Amino acid sequence: MTELSGGPSLPQERRVVTAIPGPKSQELLARKNAAVAGGVGSVLPVFTVRAGGGVIEDVDGNSLIDFGSGIAVTSVGSSAEAVVRRASAQLADFTHTCFMVTPYEGYVEVCEELARLTPGDHAKKSALFNSGAEAVENAVKIARSYTKRQAVVVFDHGYHGRTNLTMALTAKNMPYKHGFGPFAPEVYRVPLAYPYRWLTGPENCAEEAAAQAIDMISKQIGAENVAAIIIEPILGEGGFIEPAKGFLPRIAEFAKANGIVFVADEIQSGFCRTGQWFACEDEGIVPDLITTAKGIAGGLPLAAVTGRAEIMDAAHSGGLGGTYGGNPVACAAALGAIETMRELDLNAKAKRIEEVMKGRLAAMQEKYDIIGDLRGRGAMIAIELVKPGTKDPNPEATAAVAKACHSAGLLVLTCGTYGNVLRFLPPLVIGEDLLNEGLDVLESAFAEL
Repeated sequence: MTELSGGPSLPQERRVVTAIPGPKSQELLARKNAAVAGGVGSVLPVFTVRAGGGVIEDVDGNSLIDFGSGIAVTSVGSSAEAVVRRASAQLADFTHTCFMVTPYEGYVEVCEELARLTPGDHAKKSALFNSGAEAVENAVKIARSYTKRQAVVVFDHGYHGRTNLTMALTAKNMPYKHGFGPFAPEVYRVPLAYPYRWLTGPENCAEEAAAQAIDMISKQIGAENVAAIIIEPILGEGGFIEPAKGFLPRIAEFAKANGIVFVADEIQSGFCRTGQWFACEDEGIVPDLITTAKGIAGGLPLAAVTGRAEIMDAAHSGGLGGTYGGNPVACAAALGAIETMRELDLNAKAKRIEEVMKGRLAAMQEKYDIIGDLRGRGAMIAIELVKPGTKDPNPEATAAVAKACHSAGLLVLTCGTYGNVLRFLPPLVIGEDLLNEGLDVLESAFAEL
């Protein structure tokens, strides 16, 4: 096999040799603007040539510390050895047949792994797709087929995708929904237990939010009409909100008592990202269905719905699928990613990242009063920025800090319903020295405000 130029062999260093973006990236950006639809934006228009470990190298020779992982996708690092090895072998054998035409073992192996890894010891089955939005949309199809009901309940600040149905499920208007309606019907939104912003305080958040949500479902929809309740155990685009302890179990219990399919959307939080295989394990939640994507295949497009066998089998034969769903190369990559997660104990590495990051960020929070909240688990950590002395969102400062980090060679992402959250998603294989250097850059950005 040809020696890799990226992946684990890439020098793990921050290196800034031009302005960011540099001249070659600027040339490519002009080509992008001429050829790519304007609706497809980029957080930081540096054009990548190599990536691996905890860094991204661009066409100008800059090496950026990666606190984004392609939005929680390259948890095992970009071009991880086992991912490349397995995917390359599959490429040499065949690239596609369509599993619905002539099946292949890799798809079955991935489904077997998902049955082993996801919470619960009940009989499970899976169906594979291409993207997180597809997985969520198919979870709704399956739940409706199983329950013979139509209504779907989602939560404030939730994000579930960009298709027509998943836009309806998503809370935030701009940029995800604005101008793209009308949206799919029979979608209902209820309050989330958001501790930092709960009016009566975080100590009351779980009980009061759950009571409000259940009351709204019971009175406005009717529990007997609800096919599915869908929630991210840690919300992603909405601001890395960790629902107050006790909220998720209460909602799951309500779903079970009323014959509602409880769906955990683990697309961003799954596969070791939070220090457990899945974030819902933290409170012992065993979902009826769980949707996964992002970190599942080390950078190749793959997604899944996994759940109780009797629910998964409710859809008629031919009712689930898609031409590329469970592509053989993506399945091989997923098996390589799972192999890497096990061999490197990436759950332990995520917990160590949390320990380092929260320690450093807590010290920054004491020093800089615009840091209102520090939250998250594992390598899914965020800080919410506010105007000093208030809880008023501060998206301007958030954008300024992100820009300063980018200029200094640290890739960070923003999120949140109010655009005021800095989220940190480093690859789980990032070295501790590089992690601390990235936090040094972040602290310098705050000092420059």
